[in-house]
Amino acid sequence: MRTLAVTLLFVSIVYAQRDRSHGRSTVISQGGIVATSQVLASQAGAQILAQGGSAVDAAIAANAVLGVVEPGMDGIGGDLFVLYREAKTGKLHGLNGSGWAPKGLTREYLLKKGHKTMPGEGIDSVSVPGCVDGWAKMHERFGKLPWKTLFSAAIHYAEHGFPIQEMDSASWDSPRMKGRPESKAVFQPEGRAPRMGEIFRNPGLAKALKLIANNGPREFYQGELSLSILNTVRKQGGVMNAEDLAQFQSEWVTPISTDYRGWRVSELPPNGQGISALIMLNLMERFQPGPATMDAAWLHTKIEAMKLAYSDLGAYVADPKYATVPVDPLLAKPYAAARAKLIGKQANCDAKPGQPIASDTTYLSVVDKDGNIASWIQSVSSLWGSGIVVDGMGFHLHNRAAGFTMDPKHPNVVAGRKRPFHTIIPGMLEKGDIHIGFGIMSGANQPLAHAQFVSNYVDHGLNLQAALEAPRFTKGNAKGCNVTIESRVGIAAIQGLSAKGHLLDVRGEHSTRMGRGNAVLFDARNKVTMGASDSRADGSAIPEPLR
Repeated sequence: MRTLAVTLLFVSIVYAQRDRSHGRSTVISQGGIVATSQVLASQAGAQILAQGGSAVDAAIAANAVLGVVEPGMDGIGGDLFVLYREAKTGKLHGLNGSGWAPKGLTREYLLKKGHKTMPGEGIDSVSVPGCVDGWAKMHERFGKLPWKTLFSAAIHYAEHGFPIQEMDSASWDSPRMKGRPESKAVFQPEGRAPRMGEIFRNPGLAKALKLIANNGPREFYQGELSLSILNTVRKQGGVMNAEDLAQFQSEWVTPISTDYRGWRVSELPPNGQGISALIMLNLMERFQPGPATMDAAWLHTKIEAMKLAYSDLGAYVADPKYATVPVDPLLAKPYAAARAKLIGKQANCDAKPGQPIASDTTYLSVVDKDGNIASWIQSVSSLWGSGIVVDGMGFHLHNRAAGFTMDPKHPNVVAGRKRPFHTIIPGMLEKGDIHIGFGIMSGANQPLAHAQFVSNYVDHGLNLQAALEAPRFTKGNAKGCNVTIESRVGIAAIQGLSAKGHLLDVRGEHSTRMGRGNAVLFDARNKVTMGASDSRADGSAIPEPLR
């Protein structure tokens, strides 16, 4: 009996050492890694790396496949943002591939049509899609393989079909399809949403991708494909014209960053919302981290920091070409110190913006064996975008113009050739030899999810997968005391937050409301790569196969 007791004790100690809170292991390799929300896309990107492609080549290939297999989330009808770490120089590049509003999409035009607020769907919610031009700019500067070769997997899946994945099947049947026979004909050919495991084909999208692959990226803006877009716009009564498409160009921008406890955290500048993740981290830095990620007091601090950051976001962020956005003042450490004093012991249900002194989406990340990192996010905005499918081409136009406001006094008021406020944001986290490209999808959730990921990794020392997979909270805006949170935080945290005045909506253990993330890491000292993919999605981090 004594021997048995000793044996059982030994076994319990061994297995206790193997216990962990996250469900997947971090993928570790000496080659490149592609992490996306859908395994077929990750595989396509990894195959491009094995052919000698760059991180950008792999990202374009993976993104093109995602547009086929997750058409409600992303695709060529949407926008693109990229943070790219160039290994040989150590420089961080930023690309803003968000499209502008058609020249005729003005506040006066919308008022005449009876709109008192920005339409959330339909043709008047459509701005110029920037994705394909964004791909082209990235490929021109950082690509290695021929443009045409990057689309073979996406074309194959569109033409020959692919099985519907578990999480995708849940989002396929959208109210945005109702009353839109063109959408239903393409995406519900049997009169219903395809079910998990059923094969779905999209010959129209295969045609569109072949045109882009064979004729080059300007095909989307000045070729046969652009004529299909413009014909669809005219039939729907929209104002986008040939010049709106032909004259559009993505822009190289300078990333913005802050220091968080010795780590550099970088985002893209406005018109995107990445600045609010940095504001939130500046506020969190004024407080000591809790003893655990799910400590109620530490969660309270994060929630309150989020409210203050988002109140500033709503007040100041717009297209910097049309409005003065006080980026430097909003990111100033003294400003954070003053704002942090507003975080008390109880929930603030009415967070207001400060006074800085002048100044449905998919995310993927790729690291190649040399340490180049593409932190890459692309979206058609809301699930199924505007609901408008381009005739004969099998893809939706996004509804990103819904990001404008009709308030004439707001810096984000709608105007022709102006870029709307944008939710999609790629992130980068760096210190010394460690370089991490990361992102977490889902609208307004993104900045607060970025801050939580950074805190998990920096403050609590979680590994890449654990930091991405750890329980999270989310909240749509700065107003109110309502917070949505995963049940995995535990009863003690739930009770502690409730006692502080937070009104909690407790969701399942791996709720898609928290967004779906991916991350890659390059350890420059050991020449090792790592990848992580969120348990809240169908994806995976797949290493580059041997050639």
